[in-house]
Amino acid sequence: MRGYLVAGNWKMNGYGAVNTKLTRSILEGWGAGATQVRLLICPPYPYLRELGQLLEGSSVALGAQNLSQHASGAYTGEVSAAMLKDVGCEFVIVGHSERRAMMGETSAVVADKFAAALGAGLRPILCVGETLAEREAKQTETVIDEQLSAVLKRTGVDAFSTAVIAYEPVWAIGTGRTASPQQAQDVHLHIRGRLKAHSSRIAERMQILYGGSVKGDNAGGLFAEPDIDGGLIGGASLKADDFLAIAAAAASSD
Repeated sequence: MRGYLVAGNWKMNGYGAVNTKLTRSILEGWGAGATQVRLLICPPYPYLRELGQLLEGSSVALGAQNLSQHASGAYTGEVSAAMLKDVGCEFVIVGHSERRAMMGETSAVVADKFAAALGAGLRPILCVGETLAEREAKQTETVIDEQLSAVLKRTGVDAFSTAVIAYEPVWAIGTGRTASPQQAQDVHLHIRGRLKAHSSRIAERMQILYGGSVKGDNAGGLFAEPDIDGGLIGGASLKADDFLAIAAAAASSD
């Protein structure tokens, strides 16, 4: 059984007291949670250690939103995988569409970051997805295959045994538009099929999350699909009630 992962990507939002309140509200609202559902929060860098301490001993994991592909050196402003591990991170998001689009991260760079995360004992959440223009041109599978292939070529399929994949259609992020459950399922099934061509064992165990305007009122329909194993949540993760509603939808989808 793969179970569900509901991951909150806070992006560049929040500050000290607000973050602490949000984290405590999530912990109090979730409690012991459901055994088949794991929660994860990914705050901005400056708050990782503080919030990680709040999460100690709980069922909620800590992750980062990005990392450097380099282990150390003269890379001003960058943060290494080992540093993230040192402050208590278990997960790290790799190749988010905003990084690819705004920061120019290529699939090769993303593959290097994926490898760096694994090298430090972190679990990478590899983001893949197409733009609206690419979907309308019926290039969704081609785009995703290229993004996956870069990582598979760099690390091999065995490296995916501890990783997570997040399908995030760029056209549905922060736009209020959401892929229908069937649209999302079709892409998730394709991703699992691509991995299965390399390893059936890893493909069947791989958690594939959906990211794209997931909310409490649409999460249940998405999570009911057989190849959708949770969500990478943006805006809705900034309100405890909204985030917990999505987690509850995952718990009821088992």
